Amino acid sequence: QVQLVESGGGLVQAGDSLRLSCKASGSTVNYGMGWFRQGPGKEREFVAAVTWRGRAHLTDSVKGRFTISRDFAANTVDLQMNDLKPEDTAVYYCAVKIIEYYNDYFVESYDLWGQGTQVTVSS
Repeated sequence: QVQLVESGGGLVQAGDSLRLSCKASGSTVNYGMGWFRQGPGKEREFVAAVTWRGRAHLTDSVKGRFTISRDFAANTVDLQMNDLKPEDTAVYYCAVKIIEYYNDYFVESYDLWGQGTQVTVSS
């Protein structure tokens, strides 16, 4: 089974940048890949995704600050996070969606998950 490994989290100050990376152990070229996050005491929520066709989606709260990109040959998906805010503090999870017609924004649509990487933004 394909495994996902995230990296790049850390502790930063408001306004700083971080780049998260996720690498799959097998081919994900036919699947969607995305990023979710779960803040303290909150539900896991959608952040960004790229479909197998290369179409990107971002949640409204990160548009203009975050960028998602995929390397289909390397089976990786990155999340560039700029102008970080304290409310971005969360554990960030990489995920793979196998069924194309499932909604990209729903946690339940994704089949494979990484272990998560902590992002903490201080004010």
